[in-house]
Amino acid sequence: MRNSTKLLILIAFAALFCGLYLFQGLNGSYDYALPRRAIKVLAMVITGFAIAYSTVIFQTITHNRILTPSIMGLDSLYLLLQTVVIFIFGSSHITIVNKQVNFAISVGAMIIFALILYRFLFRGGKQPIYLLLLVGIIVGTFFGSITTFLQVLIDPNEFMLVQDKMFASFNNVSGELVWWALAIVVITFIIGWRSINELDVLSLGRDTAINLGISYDKVVKTMLILSAVLIAVSTALVGPITFFGLIVANLSYQYFKTYKHSILIMGASVMSVIALVGGQWAVERIFTFSTTLSVIINFVGGVYFIYLLLKESRST
Repeated sequence: MRNSTKLLILIAFAALFCGLYLFQGLNGSYDYALPRRAIKVLAMVITGFAIAYSTVIFQTITHNRILTPSIMGLDSLYLLLQTVVIFIFGSSHITIVNKQVNFAISVGAMIIFALILYRFLFRGGKQPIYLLLLVGIIVGTFFGSITTFLQVLIDPNEFMLVQDKMFASFNNVSGELVWWALAIVVITFIIGWRSINELDVLSLGRDTAINLGISYDKVVKTMLILSAVLIAVSTALVGPITFFGLIVANLSYQYFKTYKHSILIMGASVMSVIALVGGQWAVERIFTFSTTLSVIINFVGGVYFIYLLLKESRST
């Protein structure tokens, strides 16, 4: 089966799940329920595309299919930022009450952190990609330790609000934030798509890419920044989803079996929409809100991560 046909099949399933989620059980309440469901579906589409795109390009740069952009510590920074604000100012502060302000601060802080990290590590024209990953792990662990320490000291009532920030949720997404996130993601996609063919060459390795005329360092820096922007937007919009990118990216590799990133990225993005919309439909209709989508994703992702580790160890 051709990859174009496979992609059309995935798009059909995504459209089916979106239609099922939007229209099932409306019972005539179109004016009230349909716009709210549409915002949630749009938020899931934005989040899915952002995570899938950032994960595929990040794995191409690192030449490792078990890594995700979360390893850079952006998720940990988001949780630390939310915890610090509530710990110092309380849950009634404008940075918590006003979702637009919270979104802007969260996205800005994560992007600035990524830029400072890249600027510090990439100075001198070097390409210390493994050093970058190591520093990201250390910084993420450091942020997580501070977050845990503050959560122990925080008021129990305030901690309930912090706990809500620890897991991704599509139930309380702000409509205004969705449109802001959509604009940022679309602009990032347009910028990144111009280098989509260069990613195909980058997957061959640094030396081969340079020999074929690719400005390797420049492309890598650009893609790392774009990846950080996408992860920052998706995390600030709905919360952290640790293993989701790992799942959809590797499923896309196995399903399409191609080196072309135009196919891999679109395939992973459509798979993410199917997983998020279909999963949210199952949470609401089958599990009747007895669990959350992020818990299911993290459980499945953790099992899949172990499977990938065992598979890599056997192949080596």
